[in-house]
Amino acid sequence: MTVLIIEDEPLAAERIRKLVDETNEPMDIVGTTNSIESSVNWLQSNQHPDLILMDIELSDGQSFIIFDQVKVKSPVIFTTSYDEYAIKAFKVNSIDYLLKPVKQSDLNAAIQKLKSIEQQYSAIASTGLENLLRELKHKDKEYRERFLVKTGQRYFSIETENIAYFYYTNRVTYLKTWKNEQFYLDYILDELEDMLSPKLFFRANRQYILNIRSVKDIHTYFNHKLKLILQPPTNDEVLISKERATEFKSWMGK
Repeated sequence: MTVLIIEDEPLAAERIRKLVDETNEPMDIVGTTNSIESSVNWLQSNQHPDLILMDIELSDGQSFIIFDQVKVKSPVIFTTSYDEYAIKAFKVNSIDYLLKPVKQSDLNAAIQKLKSIEQQYSAIASTGLENLLRELKHKDKEYRERFLVKTGQRYFSIETENIAYFYYTNRVTYLKTWKNEQFYLDYILDELEDMLSPKLFFRANRQYILNIRSVKDIHTYFNHKLKLILQPPTNDEVLISKERATEFKSWMGK
């Protein structure tokens, strides 16, 4: 079981690591973050783990903000010094809610609770739980057919089918048309990802959402990543991480 630890106090983080190492289950700590910003960056750049151990009070705010900025696909065990956030915690991906100082017996019990839930849905999981949930989520959903853009003092619509890709640079989001035209959009990529049909568009990384027709060439790259050549061309190096490479190839082959 892979585990991400989100904890801003070094001593508390070290204690959590020790507790994880001493559980009865084989656990692999794949990362440790200490803020909302670093946690969002980690989750956007890595395959989501099997479990997240998440402190609520972080140096730059409450960790619930993380769920507003990135789609968290992992179950979460919250750790905190306060019991006032329990109801809010169970409105997100919470499996359990442990008060500090976390006891080994409480962590073990929370992990067994997670395993019990997974076993109940193992039949569904064997057919691809995430794919099933994605299909249910997008069933009968209407996606954006056009976007309103502005050039000078004039507004006009661009059909979604005429968009090659969306990209984010210098804190600004743009769309690029097949004619190599570029227009500013007042959306972040996370918002756009939910507006676009997953059959036609793929979130390549933190900077790009691609129309399937925009992928001109695919090359193997260092550390099992994929390097994409897009049309229209881009000055950026567009990479697919090792963790997302399989999903990307499956999407391209549908």
